[in-house]
Formats: sequence, C-alpha cells, structure tokens
Amino acid sequence: MTTATPTVGVGAQATEPTTRGARVRKRLNSRTATLVSIVIAVLWTIPTFGLFISSIRPENEIKTTGWWTFFSNPQITLENYQEVLFSRGSSGQLASYFINSLAITIPSVLFPLAFASLAAYALAWMNFKGRDWVYIGIFALQIVPLQMALVPLLRFFSTGVTVAGVQIMPAWDLVDEQKFAQVWFAHTCFALPFAVFLLHNFISQLPGDLMEAARVDGATHPKIFRTIVLPLITPALAAFGIFQFLWVWNDLLVALIFAGGGDETAPMTVRLAELAGTRGNEWQRLTAGAFVSIVVPLVVFLSLQRFFVRGLLAGSVKG
Repeated sequence: MTTATPTVGVGAQATEPTTRGARVRKRLNSRTATLVSIVIAVLWTIPTFGLFISSIRPENEIKTTGWWTFFSNPQITLENYQEVLFSRGSSGQLASYFINSLAITIPSVLFPLAFASLAAYALAWMNFKGRDWVYIGIFALQIVPLQMALVPLLRFFSTGVTVAGVQIMPAWDLVDEQKFAQVWFAHTCFALPFAVFLLHNFISQLPGDLMEAARVDGATHPKIFRTIVLPLITPALAAFGIFQFLWVWNDLLVALIFAGGGDETAPMTVRLAELAGTRGNEWQRLTAGAFVSIVVPLVVFLSLQRFFVRGLLAGSVKG
C-alpha cells in the first residue's frame, strides 16, 4: 500500500518570500505596519504643531487658553519671534545664538565624519599589527559615560598635559571668540567611537573582489577610499551625520562647560535654558524660541531622509 504525499505547487512556492530580507520587506509594507506608522507620526507631530500654534498667538491668549482654541478664535502675531530673535535685552537676540549653534554644529559633524571614515577604512581593509585590538578598544569606548570625561578634558584644556614634570602639551589658553575649538574637539572625541564602529560595519561589508580589482589596476589606498569607498558608504555617512547633528544641536551640557555662557560662543540651547530659568512665565517667548531651535533639525532630517533610511537598512538584512 502506498500513501500519497502532499505536494506543493511550484507556482505557490515561487510566490512565497524565499529570503529573510523579502519577509522583512513584506512585513514592513503591510497595512498594519502602515497604520502603526501613521499613528506614531501623528502622535509625534501634534506637540510640534501645538508649539508652532502657540508661538504665533498673542501673550494673553497663550496664558489664558489652550493652543487648540486657536481654531475657534484665530489671532496671529509675529511679535513673539521679533522679540526673541532681534530685540535687545534679557529676552532677545536669539539670532546671534542661532549663528553660534551653526558654528558649533557644522564642524562638530564634519570632523568626526572625516576622521571616522578614514579610521574605519584602515581597520577594515588595511592589515597591520594590533588592528583587532585597536578596534576592540574603540568599540569599548562607547560604554564610557560622557560625564566621566568632562573633568579630565576640561583640565586638559586649562593645564595641558604634563608627564614626569615635563609639559608635553601646553594649555589651550583661548579667548572667548576662540572657544569654538574646544567644543569642536570635545564633540569630536565623544563621537568618534560610535562613528568608527558604525562606518566600519558598512565598509567591511563591501565586496572584497572590488577592492582586489582596484589594487590590480594599481589603485592605492587613498584612491580606493576616495573613488570607491566614499560613494558606496554615502547612506552610512548621512545616517551618522543626522544623528551627530541632532545631538550637537540639542546639546546643553558640553556647550555650557566648554563654550561658557558668553554671547560670543554660547549656542541656542544655553540661551533657551536662561529664558526658561529667568522668564519661565513668558511662554510666548519660550514657544517662539523653542520652535526656532527645531526648524534647522527638521530641515536637515527631511532633506537627508532618503539617505537616512538607506543607511539604517543597508546591511541589516541579507538575501
């Protein structure tokens, strides 16, 4: 006696996702995932929308009614932005702090990207003694809390480095206008471990045959890095750049310690903290200042969104 074994049609098998990547993409494109994404987007957008509405309402309306009542009795004014950005005094001149934030953030993003991409390439495709231990050490630095390095780094800036009574590196005796260098150095140091780890994961996954073919054609490491590696890791660079930009732009602790509270070097976060501490009851200025501070991160994220998504998904699934 023979028993019939069930068979599965070839066409049915062909329609099923055969790889892990296909299954993940199918789940992400499902209606449930889309609905959940829309709900999360709405929940995250409502506070920002309410902040914007509050920033353009008159002072008496903000202090007496909620922002949602704006639609029943709309009253719009730009006086809040004018006072915060341009008026002189304890509640204004936010525009100069806005420029300081840009002067701090842009180099603090570019320096880690440049150094980390070079280090990641060297750790991934250059053979030298102790390479694995160097990578392990960089990876381990990610668990060191930022707060533990603040005092040693501040002492390094103020007194320099002395070994056996001999000063091998002088102190950074900078005036207020030059203290941007301290903030750049601090943010670069704090960002390098994660940046090297992230970019190394992308660079190490590049096809080895591609690198070998470039070497056969006589390409040196600088040329391979410039013409082959950099174009291929653009999504990873953009993903880290967005993370670093948001971190530095919203940072208060590092800027307050190394840039100080002077008008020449303090960023917007320091100014907003002063407004919240001394004028916490003037909500119209706080809302206007807070919305100004989030405009640039929103523009950066939306303009680099496609690179950001590609950078997060690249290398996460295979198949």
